[in-house]
Amino acid sequence: MDFSIGEVSRRSRVKIPTIRYYEQIGLLEVPKRTEGKQRRYESADLGRLNFIRHARELGFEIGPIRELLEMGRTPDQPCAAADEIARRHLGDVERRISQLIALRGELQRMVEECGHGRVGECRVIQVLGDHSHCETDHAAAAHARAPG
Repeated sequence: MDFSIGEVSRRSRVKIPTIRYYEQIGLLEVPKRTEGKQRRYESADLGRLNFIRHARELGFEIGPIRELLEMGRTPDQPCAAADEIARRHLGDVERRISQLIALRGELQRMVEECGHGRVGECRVIQVLGDHSHCETDHAAAAHARAPG
């Protein structure tokens, strides 16, 4: 059975431009095409897209997803490498949670200290303008994860 890109998009809940992007970067094999040049996908492509979408929902980056997909080609091998990828990702998630907790505390403190007066005396504006007013060093963490 084969599917159009629209049908694969609907079934996988992956947007058409994203499907094309996954083809461009090699996460998804370039599909066969009809005489009219329309892409035609197979059930295996749909399964792969569902895998990728679920992995992305769990926060996995493209590189680890590529590794995990490659591992799936040899199902009889030990899964230690897949476990290690998941452990690394879990560590990243735990670090982000810690950073977010610190950021939440800083924002709560900033809002609680606001006197609700004029902007010139606004604690939110003061703290955002001068990092030395912060109690945590969240700036380094933000720079470490900023794209760039």
